[in-house]
Amino acid sequence: MDAELLARIAAALERLAPPPPPPPTLEGADAFVWHPPARLQPVPVVSRVDITLLQGVARQKAILLENTLRFARGLPANNAMLWGARGMGKSSLVKAAHAEANAQHPGSLALIEIHREDIRTLPELLNHLRAQPRRALVFCDDLSFEKEDADYKALKSVLDGGIEGRPANVLFYATSNRRHLMPRDMIENERSTAINPAEAVEEKVSLSDRFGLWIGFHNCDQDTFFAMIDGYAGAMNLPLGQEELHKAAIEWSVTRGGRSGRVAWQFIQEMAGRLGVKA
Repeated sequence: MDAELLARIAAALERLAPPPPPPPTLEGADAFVWHPPARLQPVPVVSRVDITLLQGVARQKAILLENTLRFARGLPANNAMLWGARGMGKSSLVKAAHAEANAQHPGSLALIEIHREDIRTLPELLNHLRAQPRRALVFCDDLSFEKEDADYKALKSVLDGGIEGRPANVLFYATSNRRHLMPRDMIENERSTAINPAEAVEEKVSLSDRFGLWIGFHNCDQDTFFAMIDGYAGAMNLPLGQEELHKAAIEWSVTRGGRSGRVAWQFIQEMAGRLGVKA
């Protein structure tokens, strides 16, 4: 009776225990969001703009697209850091380059977004990706580190220097408003309080050196802003003359406090709504 009772209890516990989750795969979609500890959520439709609509960043576009296409073809490529002015298309360019690579080489690349707060789990994500036959771009938008933040050490070892290293089928792309990913006062504090200031600062800024490509984005002038406006307006077929459109765009940029690709896109969305044009 004791053995029978124990068998019944064991069977009941097995029924109550949830089955182990299947290992994450890169099948069924071209883009995913990483949710630790072990889930890749498919993204059916990526929020992006066509690469031809990204104006004022021709050099940056050429560099990142060439790097991404090489990777899609199975050739060596570099991790990339896109840094600089806000709203100038850094994250848009990453998503557009991924889409263009898959257009030229269908199904070659999966785009995986990892949130800034999950960077410490990047080694676990890469362990899952090592076993995948498909190549992947791991993307972190608006990456930066603050005081008392040690997550950058996990990223450093993954990018270059760890025993396992980065898997051959994975590239890491990141965007940031900071060239060295850390605020200036954090770097200055390390310099002033360390026994060896030069070594302390080197420890902090060496993270950005792990990226083979540094691609800078700068504030745009008025001509570039108008080119952005004209490109978006043409793509959406806005029934408005160029002179009137530019006049309204200047007023919009003044109220927004500056010119950028983001401001141009927000203006076009506003005008499309006023004119009754559906996206």
